[in-house]
Amino acid sequence: DGRLTFHPGNQTVDLPFINFMKRYGTVFLNAYTNSPICCPSRAAMWSGLFTHLTESWNNFKGLDPGYVTWMDLMEKHGYRTQKFGKLDYTSGHHSVSNRVEAWTRDVDFLLRQEGRPMVKLTGDKTHVRVMEADWRTTDKAVDWIKEEAINLTQPFVLYLGLNLPHPYPSPYAGENFGSSTFLTSPYWLEKVTYEAIKIPKWSSFSEMHPVDYYSSYTKNCTGEFTKQEVRNIRAFYYAMCAETDAMLGEVISALRDTGLLKKTVVIFTADHGELAMEHRQFYKMSMYEGSSHVPLLVMGPGIKEQQQVPNVVSLVDIYPTMLDIARIPVTQNLSGHSLMPLLCGKAENEVSPRGPRPSWVLSEFHGCNVNSSTYMLRTGKWKYIAYSDGRSVLPQLFDLSDDADELTNVAVKFPVIVHSLDKILRSIVNYPKVSSSVQEYNKRQFIIWKQSLGQNYSNVIANLRWHQDWLKEPKKYENAIDKWL
Repeated sequence: DGRLTFHPGNQTVDLPFINFMKRYGTVFLNAYTNSPICCPSRAAMWSGLFTHLTESWNNFKGLDPGYVTWMDLMEKHGYRTQKFGKLDYTSGHHSVSNRVEAWTRDVDFLLRQEGRPMVKLTGDKTHVRVMEADWRTTDKAVDWIKEEAINLTQPFVLYLGLNLPHPYPSPYAGENFGSSTFLTSPYWLEKVTYEAIKIPKWSSFSEMHPVDYYSSYTKNCTGEFTKQEVRNIRAFYYAMCAETDAMLGEVISALRDTGLLKKTVVIFTADHGELAMEHRQFYKMSMYEGSSHVPLLVMGPGIKEQQQVPNVVSLVDIYPTMLDIARIPVTQNLSGHSLMPLLCGKAENEVSPRGPRPSWVLSEFHGCNVNSSTYMLRTGKWKYIAYSDGRSVLPQLFDLSDDADELTNVAVKFPVIVHSLDKILRSIVNYPKVSSSVQEYNKRQFIIWKQSLGQNYSNVIANLRWHQDWLKEPKKYENAIDKWL
């Protein structure tokens, strides 16, 4: 969650290496994902293109494998390139459930898709390496810096992708049941200031936006949660962020030990955030700040120190920024703009050849846990969220300067603002048309999948992640799908 990297969020957990990057570099106060879920978000970051252009609709459908990423171009221009860890931008290795849930989101039923969010403490106060796979990946990156990068005569670009701070899969039920367990050790939990943890205000079900209600239900968050449960989920999430920060620290230390730190640009970001029980939800797939606001910190030669940038930026800006750093000309028409003018503290009038950076960012979502394509435009103090065709589901408007927790939808109160923001949104993306093509894609993919199963269809669909709900009335749910088809 990007809000943890600056005040007041950073009071809840000790993140020494994030703070190190702030001291010696620049932090972006308003950086957003272009799609709040792993695969589509990464597709945007690696391609520099908005989701409706890459057609990365869900966690299974990402970039075409042959797409030329910024790293491919840097390699072509003489950089030594190296990737470690999670990539997930051509296709997420996600379960059949994940796909089917995304395809059937227009079906008129409510089924729980995730496990109820919970916490789990492991080990004792000496247990540092909780997420062992990420630590092994970090060790590989550190070894590469110390053994390879130090001896290179050419410039290098190293990518390290971590899973943390991602909730862990809960193995207790069904096909790859939801990642709903927040796991940490007492060592990391000690880094969290419990008194500073804010308990989010929850609206009653009757006041919830219909899309929020659907998300809360499918994420198994509509039951009763005590304040202590909510506080623990948030604390364990922050502890997982502290463990992630320590991995960043290993990389920074390796660069410092090899003398490479002063001549290396370091960028820290994420594919999306985590709601951690805000708006009666955990996980992501939402345009609320907890899910869509990402960290973005940059330090290195020529980058202004102790700078906080208020401009709205997003992950599509990474592509042109990487090319700018490497002085590689941008040939194609990208959705993003280089961050270098902002990073160097240059005036806005020293703009790139592509013209000025827009005053808005776009995020969109078309996957599971949400029963409508969703589009978010953030500009100035406003966040405008439009759904589906723009008519069948009411939009939301939040004034973030006055309502940072996004509790009051003021769309009805400010029709003129809604109209003007909707006009800007439609000038960027014909969203009713995109929503319609996603609906067609979902139906087409579901039919292909159903036909491939033949006689096994009823059994397979009944035993996906939603089996606990489905098996109560399997015929009812199969009929709902038939009606949709």
